[in-house]
Amino acid sequence: MKLSRLLIPALATLAMAGQAFAADKFKVGYLRVMDDAQVIAAYEGGFYKKHGLDVELVEFKSGTDLIKAIVGGQLDTGVLGFTNAASWSSKGADLKVVGGAQHGFHAILVRDDANIKDVAGLKGHTLASQKEGSTADTVLRGVVLKNASLTPEDLTIMGVSPQVAVQSLVGGRVDAAFLFEPQASIAQLIAPVTQIYEIGEVWPFPCMVVITSGDILKKNKEAVWKSLDAQREAIELMQEKPDEAAKLIASYFIAEPTLKTLKHGDVPREKVISDAIKSQTFSAVLTPKELERMQEIANIMQESGALKTKDGSEFVVKNIVDLEWQNTRKL
Repeated sequence: MKLSRLLIPALATLAMAGQAFAADKFKVGYLRVMDDAQVIAAYEGGFYKKHGLDVELVEFKSGTDLIKAIVGGQLDTGVLGFTNAASWSSKGADLKVVGGAQHGFHAILVRDDANIKDVAGLKGHTLASQKEGSTADTVLRGVVLKNASLTPEDLTIMGVSPQVAVQSLVGGRVDAAFLFEPQASIAQLIAPVTQIYEIGEVWPFPCMVVITSGDILKKNKEAVWKSLDAQREAIELMQEKPDEAAKLIASYFIAEPTLKTLKHGDVPREKVISDAIKSQTFSAVLTPKELERMQEIANIMQESGALKTKDGSEFVVKNIVDLEWQNTRKL
């Protein structure tokens, strides 16, 4: 009995210590798209560990789901479209954009048998995009379609994950898709599809940013900054040594060692991913010009009714941006 009385407190102490240890993990949310490749590369390349962080990656299907986990306190940071922070901040959530990630690469691919030659030709067709309210979907509706004199009602838009969008396009369930990399490259290699548009060439914008909660930034700023340092190193690796970076992240996007293509036989997955990396523009910082473009997107959201402030005033993007890290690092 005496031994058991001694053991119970000891076991309880061990259990609490185990819980505390588990709680020490720094949780980073990400999407399985090239826009978030720096998160995967930082994890697989050991950059987070180098900066003293024990990181757990948590995958989400969309930014609209990921932001809920940040608001709910289940994540420390996440890499996702900034429109998610804008939407929730307008409702009272305390969120901060603390760094950059990637500039928007989103291509419209069409099936060759759909006879669609340009964006205007999407009228009457079905297109797979991201979830409504996401940054990609906002730009699709407010920029891409608008510039082609189309409204969202002129076509059928399916809000799905990038993986499902590719499957739907390849399987003929949709006529077109608005895709991230590497899904756009993969689709063109395995299916009879053609790229007709790429927004980065027409209307460049900071698609993905690093978001955290005001509470996490206040209580754990050092860890947030360490994560930004690690992701910046990963970005430098992708920019300077894309082939090396591809070896770290390729399995996240292509399960098999090679990709069976229509015209080029079996292509090593590292080759596909390296080419996709080279097509991207990654940046850990946010420039004044990019902040202006983010404000434009917020204005588009307000005009469409997707973003509302309590008093009806303009939503000011700078109010949710904290650039202390990049300013301190003199980036």
